[in-house]
Formats: sequence, structure tokens, C-alpha cells
Amino acid sequence: MTIEGLEVVRNPRARRLKLTLDRVSGRARLVLPARAALKPALAWAQGQADWLAEQRARLPERQPFAIGLVLTIDDRPVTIVRGEGTRRTLDFDGATLSVAGPLETLPRRVEAWLKRRALDLLDEETGYYAARAGVTVSRVAIGDPRGRWGSCASDGAIRYSWRLILAPRFVRRATVAHEVAHRVHMDHSPAFHALVARLYGEDPTPARHWLRAHGASLHGFGRSPE
Repeated sequence: MTIEGLEVVRNPRARRLKLTLDRVSGRARLVLPARAALKPALAWAQGQADWLAEQRARLPERQPFAIGLVLTIDDRPVTIVRGEGTRRTLDFDGATLSVAGPLETLPRRVEAWLKRRALDLLDEETGYYAARAGVTVSRVAIGDPRGRWGSCASDGAIRYSWRLILAPRFVRRATVAHEVAHRVHMDHSPAFHALVARLYGEDPTPARHWLRAHGASLHGFGRSPE
């Protein structure tokens, strides 16, 4: 029995074998020192099959964008429904996202719509907290990082995961306050955390706990089953 899709990487700085599982793609990765023998390393990795199976069972459910899928956007359930006609239109009424046109392009168009909505909302909320902090933000952008929900650069640009649009509102706003606070403190000192709480208006700890417990599930949306 072999590990399906195992990626083998040699790292000159590695001191020992390391087996990891990508929580988004579900692919296993074996890192080994530059001069380590490959055959024993593969045998060792195979011995971790039970651990890999356990980790894969914990991966977020893959939920492709399709008719009938219910998303939570800004704390409101939104159902993707089939729109009429052949034109590639999307209509949002607050409870449903009606998608017309060819079904094969639906996933890409729904994701593009979510990204636009996320950028608009995150830009607005960033401006709100920046005004409270008395700072400027040079640019707000979105991406799809696997390990971070936001980042603040030294030039004043802030970048967020677009998937925050699918998180509860209190989580999204706490994340925005966190990144804006980095415009004052480029660290995680007590002064930084105090500023986050002041900007946010309450203790942001529950938002951090939610992301730790449920953040991985957001990466399942828009991904097709293997």
C-alpha cells in the first residue's frame, strides 16, 4: 500500500523526516534531509498511514458552488438558485443568489461575485477602523492564503482572505480591527492587543477562537470533491 499523491521534498535545512498534510488540498508531503535515503524514508511515511487517515478525516468538507448550496454571508443564509435565461447574470436579493446562464461557469462566477462583495465590505470596514485608529491604509486587497486571514505591510497595504465573507460578522470585523491595529503596532505586544480591543469595542478573543475551531471549514467552499 502506498500513500496516494505523496509529495517528496528534500530540504537541506531539514534535520529529520517530517510528514505533513495540506488542510486544503488533502495532499501529504514528506520532507527529508538532503542526504537521507529515500527508501527508508518512504517506509517510515507508510508507517504513518493511520495518522494520515485520521488527519484526512478531519479535513473540511468540500462544498462546490452549485445550485442549492446555502452560504452564510454577513450572518444571513443565502441560497444559490437557478436563474432564468441564457445571459450570464447574477441577482442577489438578500436571501438568494440567482445565477443564470451556463451551469459549467457557475462556480467561477459565484466565486468572483463573493470576492467582489468581500472586497467591498472589507474595504468599508477597514476604513471605519482606520478612522477610529487615526491611521491611513494605502490599499485593501484580497487573496486566498491558506494559513493567514489577514496581513498588514509596512507600506500601509492590508490584504485579507476573501473567505472572511463566509465567516460570522463578529469574526470578520475582529480580523479587520486586528490588521488595522498593525498600522500602529507592527508586533503582537500588549499595547497592540489593547488597541485591537479598543478599536473592535469588545474582547476579540472569541473571534480568534472561532477561527481556530472553524476557520478550516471556510476553505472547503468552492472546492470540488476529489
